[in-house]
Amino acid sequence: MKTAVIVFPGSNCDRDLAVALASVTGTRPAMVWHAETALPDGIGLIAVPGGFSYGDYLRSGAIAARSPIMRAVIDAAARGTPVLGVCNGFQVLTEAGLLPGALMRNEGLNFVCRDVALTVENRANAFTSGYRTGETLRLPVAHHDGNYVADPDTLDRLEGEGRVALRYAEPVNGSARAIAGLLNDAGNVLGMMPHPERKIDASHGGDDGRRLFEGLVETIA
Repeated sequence: MKTAVIVFPGSNCDRDLAVALASVTGTRPAMVWHAETALPDGIGLIAVPGGFSYGDYLRSGAIAARSPIMRAVIDAAARGTPVLGVCNGFQVLTEAGLLPGALMRNEGLNFVCRDVALTVENRANAFTSGYRTGETLRLPVAHHDGNYVADPDTLDRLEGEGRVALRYAEPVNGSARAIAGLLNDAGNVLGMMPHPERKIDASHGGDDGRRLFEGLVETIA
């Protein structure tokens, strides 16, 4: 399966995502620079990495969301191509309108960098199909702007439609309804603040993140 990792000025987890994708698919992903206007042909999965795109100026992800390549990402998502946004990638996806709500400063205004417990809320999608509903896993977080916010009606709709894929099982950043991972209405776009690419091998302190990528590949293939 051909995959692509979008790279912005300030991305610092693009190589981590590339290593995770190559490890699971057996093929190195295309590293697509933000100034490109088209994706390579035949891409089956697009990954938007963590980091500090454009130095987090204006708002985290706001400038990256308006990069030339994002038009192609939005179009691909509309055609059903799976899009995974991790950490800053989640912020970019909300700023681009691919996911509702916004990511604000953490409650307490502290940078949070540690492993956290998560609960799998919905496995009926390509991203979390490798887990069991209700399963608890641990993944690292590293963010200052991971506090997910949306108006009450939107939150109720997201809950009712089963679009909360992952939920924090412990206090982390003040996110509404403890949302850690969120799907779009079609189920082919996932934004998540935790970093699955940092837990793909036991030598990384655990492999809870590997099943996300394995489930994606199995489902898409």
